[in-house]
Amino acid sequence: MLRGMATVSYWADDLEKAKDWYTEVLGVEPYFERGGGYYEFRIGDYQHELGLIDRRYQPEGDARGPGAVIVYWHVDDVEAAVARLLDLGATLHQPPQDRGEGFVTATVVDPFDNLLGVMFNPHYVEVLGAP
Repeated sequence: MLRGMATVSYWADDLEKAKDWYTEVLGVEPYFERGGGYYEFRIGDYQHELGLIDRRYQPEGDARGPGAVIVYWHVDDVEAAVARLLDLGATLHQPPQDRGEGFVTATVVDPFDNLLGVMFNPHYVEVLGAP
């Protein structure tokens, strides 16, 4: 039933500021825009999508601020990724944690109040290298 991640969406009160911040973090411009209320980036080895949505479109009753769901993006160096995100204005949520067997995770809160997880995942590396 689930075939892969299509889009991860983050909310922002200041969408233009969020677009600029994520452009700096990701090193690419959004490839898609919809009427000033949505920007979308394609990133990573599999061109996954990260969408930024103007918070005025957030469904009524949805929680604001960091939630309980964390999407972890694979990085080659968790400590370096966290340091860069903090330098760019994120705040630390959970410092790098060795989860055993090569897995390392960390989370930050972006300047727009979204959880952003980074992870070194040996399974990701294995799948990426598969023929």
